[in-house]
Amino acid sequence: MNKKRSHFSGKIGFVLAAAGASVGLGNIWRFPYLAAKYGGGAFLLVYIILAFVFGYTMIVSETVIGRISKRSPIGAFQAFSDKKIYHVGGWINAIIPMLIVPYYSTIGGWVLNYLFQYIIGNTDAVAQDSYFGSFISDGFQTELWFVVFALCALVVVFLGVRNGIERVSKLMMPILVVLSLIIAIYSMTRPGAIAGIKYFLIPNFDNFSWMTVVAAMGQMFYSLSIAMGILITFGSYMKDDVHIEEATVNVEIFDTGIAIMAGLMIIPAVFAFSGGDATSLSAGPSLMFITLPKVFAGMGMTRLMGIIFFVLVFFAALTSAIALSESAISTFEDELNWSRHGATIFMALIMIVLGSLSSLGYGPLLGVTILGMQFLDFFDFLTNSVMMPIAAIFICLYIIRVIGFHAVEHEMTKEGGTFKRKAVYQFMIKYLCIAFLLIILISSILQVFEIIKI
Repeated sequence: MNKKRSHFSGKIGFVLAAAGASVGLGNIWRFPYLAAKYGGGAFLLVYIILAFVFGYTMIVSETVIGRISKRSPIGAFQAFSDKKIYHVGGWINAIIPMLIVPYYSTIGGWVLNYLFQYIIGNTDAVAQDSYFGSFISDGFQTELWFVVFALCALVVVFLGVRNGIERVSKLMMPILVVLSLIIAIYSMTRPGAIAGIKYFLIPNFDNFSWMTVVAAMGQMFYSLSIAMGILITFGSYMKDDVHIEEATVNVEIFDTGIAIMAGLMIIPAVFAFSGGDATSLSAGPSLMFITLPKVFAGMGMTRLMGIIFFVLVFFAALTSAIALSESAISTFEDELNWSRHGATIFMALIMIVLGSLSSLGYGPLLGVTILGMQFLDFFDFLTNSVMMPIAAIFICLYIIRVIGFHAVEHEMTKEGGTFKRKAVYQFMIKYLCIAFLLIILISSILQVFEIIKI
C-alpha cells in the first residue's frame, strides 16, 4: 500500500527547512577556523565562488532526483535504473545520515550543556582551560545531554513534515538570523576587532595556497549538506509548483550569509581578545568550547553573550539534526512501509546505540579506538571524508547517465520555472564536479593517514 507522501506547504517551507539543514555546526565553528587557517578573505572569496557553481550544481541535482522520483534516497536511485551499481549509490546516500546524526547529537549535547552553564551563571568555570576536557570525560554528563538533544530532534521529526520540520524551521531560522546579527555587531564593535574584520573580508593572496581551494571545497560540501540524503528527501517533499532554481538560490544565499555572519561573530572577537593573533582561531573544534568562552569572559557581558551564542548554536545544530533524522526516517517509511511512529522509534534506537559510543568515547570508552581515532572522530572521518564524496559521485553519475539533462531541464522549468544557470550546471556536472569530489576524497584520506601515520 502506497501512503500519501507529505509535502512542504510551499517554497518558504522548503527553503527554511533546507537552509536549516545546511546551517549547522559546520557554519558556526568550522567555517571561521578554516577561513582563519587558509587565508581569511582569500578563503572567503574562493568559498563563495564554489558555493554558487559547485554547490549550486549539487543542490539542484539532489533536489531534482528527489522531486522527480518522489522517494527517499534508496527508492530514488532505483526509480530509473535496474543497474545494481546505482542502487549502491542510493544505499550510501541513505546510510550516511544514520551514521552522522548520532555523533552530531553528541556534539549537540555539549552545546546544550554549555548553554545550561551560562543560564545558571557558571561563567567562570566554563572559561577555564580544563572545563571542556573534564566535561567530555564525564560519561554520565555527556550521555545525559546527548539524550536530551536527541529527544529534541526526534520529537520534532515525529510531528511530521509540516507540523514538525517546517513549523520549527519557520520559527528557529529567523531567530537564528537575529541572534547572529546581535553577536556579530557586538563582536565587530570591540576594541581591536577591525583587524579581524579586514583579515576575514579583504582577500590577501599572499595567504592563498592550493589548500585554500581544497579546504573551501570541503567546507562548502559539508556546509550545504550535500550527499547526506537530506536534499533528495526534501526534494521529494517539494511541490511541482515550487521553482527549484529560485529555491536553490535562496538556500545558497541563506547558508553562505550565515557562514559569513559566523565569521564576523567569531574572527573579530578572537582578534580583539588575542591582540591580533590569528593562531588563536586555529583551535579547530575546541574553538567553540575552549577559546570562545575565554573570549566572552574577556569581553564583558559574559553571561548574556554566552547565552545568546549557545542558543544560536543550539538552534543551528538542532535544525541540522532534525533534517538528518528525517532523511533516515523517510527511508524507513518508504522502503519498509513503516509508520512514522515506528520509524522514529527505530531511529531513536540507532541514535542511542551509536551516539552513546561517541558520547562515552572520551570517558569510559577512552581506550577503545578505530584506526587510532575515538568513535566520534571515526564516524566523522568515515562519513564526511569517505562516504559523502563517494555518494556525491554517484549523484553526478546518476544525473549524467540515467536521468539525463533533458529531464533535469524539464523539472527545473515546471510551472514557469527558470534554468538561468543551465550552461554552468551542465559544464560543472560533466567536467568538474566529479574531479572536485575526487580531490576532496583523496586529500581527506591522505590528511587522516598522515595524522595516524599509516
